[in-house]
Amino acid sequence: MNKVKAKKHLGQHFLKEEGIAKKIVNLLQPDGKYLKALEVGPGMGVLTQFLLKREDVNTYVVELDSESVEYLNEHYPELKGKVFSEDFLQMWTSKKLELENNEKMAIIGNFPYNISSQIFFKVLQDKDQVEEVVCMLQKEVAKRIASGPGNKDYGILSVLLQAYYDISYAFSVPPGSFNPPPKVDSGVIRLVRNENKELACDEKKFFTVVKTGFNQRRKKLNNALKPLGIDFEHPLLDKRAEQLTYQDFVTLTNLIS
Repeated sequence: MNKVKAKKHLGQHFLKEEGIAKKIVNLLQPDGKYLKALEVGPGMGVLTQFLLKREDVNTYVVELDSESVEYLNEHYPELKGKVFSEDFLQMWTSKKLELENNEKMAIIGNFPYNISSQIFFKVLQDKDQVEEVVCMLQKEVAKRIASGPGNKDYGILSVLLQAYYDISYAFSVPPGSFNPPPKVDSGVIRLVRNENKELACDEKKFFTVVKTGFNQRRKKLNNALKPLGIDFEHPLLDKRAEQLTYQDFVTLTNLIS
């Protein structure tokens, strides 16, 4: 089978530089904490080929594009029985990988730009089993996730993910490294599960407080959080959402509760 043609409706931009692919795969550092890794959107396997060379990782892939699935099955016989031919957002459950009780895993991939944020919300649902994430995204989104408080890029995903993961921005990738080239730069980030098994507050309420605070990010929180019925004064309420750490949001959540 010849090369797969990238499909615009699937947000496909195939990485063509193997040096970058190898660099991304080398960011995975299991440290004995997990064995299984799920690659999202492998396309023609530019990352997959290096994942399969790693003896410390048992690689699975999920790919919606049937043409790419056919290509992977033909060129990577080692993936037999490990290719999920479906939509990650529909299939995502740790049970798919037949994880044992409390078994950890990793997620890696050149995430489709059009669903990258949704992928992270799925990761948060299974944060106790997703030990590590290494991924390439639109640079703007990657910077947003890795940004700290007080930065204009800092947002909802930054707070929610930083509550449970230590996040580092690894490197940028120019459009010319892809076929077809996207109209924006890309960025690679790494997330490693931190020590927070659970937050010191109602986590569902925490999510609501963070999202409500950023819905009107230009307003101070004493106004932005009015929909939640706040009836108290606190120094944190004189700040904007982008100025607060996740620990500050935990404090506010407990005060509101």
